[in-house]
Amino acid sequence: MKALICPEDGDRLRPFTYSMPKQLVPVANKPILVHCLENVRAIGVEEVAVVVGDRADEVRAVVGDGSAFGLDVTYLQQEAPLGLAHCVSIAEEFLGDEDFVMYLGDNILAEGIAESARAFRDERSAARLLLTKVADPRAYGVAETDATGRVHALVEKPERPRSDLAVIGVYFFTAAVHDAVRAIEPSARGELEITDAIQYLVERGDRVVADEYTGYWKDTGSPDDLLDCNRVLLGRLRPGVHGEVDAASTVEGTVVVEAGRSWSDSRLVGPLVVGAGSVVRGSELGPYTALGRDCVLEDAGIRDSIVLDGVSIQGVRGLSGSLIGRSAAVRTGEAAGRRLIIGDHTQAEVAA
Repeated sequence: MKALICPEDGDRLRPFTYSMPKQLVPVANKPILVHCLENVRAIGVEEVAVVVGDRADEVRAVVGDGSAFGLDVTYLQQEAPLGLAHCVSIAEEFLGDEDFVMYLGDNILAEGIAESARAFRDERSAARLLLTKVADPRAYGVAETDATGRVHALVEKPERPRSDLAVIGVYFFTAAVHDAVRAIEPSARGELEITDAIQYLVERGDRVVADEYTGYWKDTGSPDDLLDCNRVLLGRLRPGVHGEVDAASTVEGTVVVEAGRSWSDSRLVGPLVVGAGSVVRGSELGPYTALGRDCVLEDAGIRDSIVLDGVSIQGVRGLSGSLIGRSAAVRTGEAAGRRLIIGDHTQAEVAA
């Protein structure tokens, strides 16, 4: 089996996604795309195609040739966001006649996809979808299934959903999907929709089945989604403190501190992960916080937040539920407020 990783737009994560692809935004100090790659490697996949757009170089810089993840990665250029079925189309030569898993690069499935991968290999349906219960299925594609899990229809954003099970961003396909992709036409929004390709298989009489995914899933479409994922994944860490922590500092709960730089007179509360090279003095950090590499915190306090590389926070306490972009500087000033969602290289002044 091969894998195809497809991009999704990041409109709801601006300003972060003005300066980095959505799939490279870190959760628990690891890019979302890397979480996806680890899940496909865990089911035995070795060859992966990653579809990239105008920020291909940034993705290549993180993933490289894939060897760091035990993978052989090929990059496929998509000149414009023309739909998920279009991704399958441009990957047809790479995929050949092999089975493959298509994985949307902004999805976090914390329990992995091994169970559905095994079922797909054993039962050999033309396609296998993952579904999960959602509060409002009208915002999603909904699969209509029978008692055996066989899919009889796919309805995109139905006004009157027949179930609360929405299609999420992992699909297993045989080579039959290539016929479907060639047969469909662009939708009203000008894209080749993967739901249309799957519906074509259903109408042709091919067997399409669905599994309910009962583990933790999120499509990381908003800042609150990212923070929720961050809490969940941090809660699964194993502790390991490799940096220098002085006697005046305390470490509570599950804390991961990468090697390098120092901590002094500070309180570290897990679950918490801190990237290499960060300096923390007279500060309180965590719980549920991911601090990137080469950050500096002085007389600061932050919890339940994601802080990217190179950030400086000085003289500001009480930060919570914040997303702070690369190389941003946060310091005391006269501006009001305590919650920050700011992009790369930003200067923010926060009331003391």
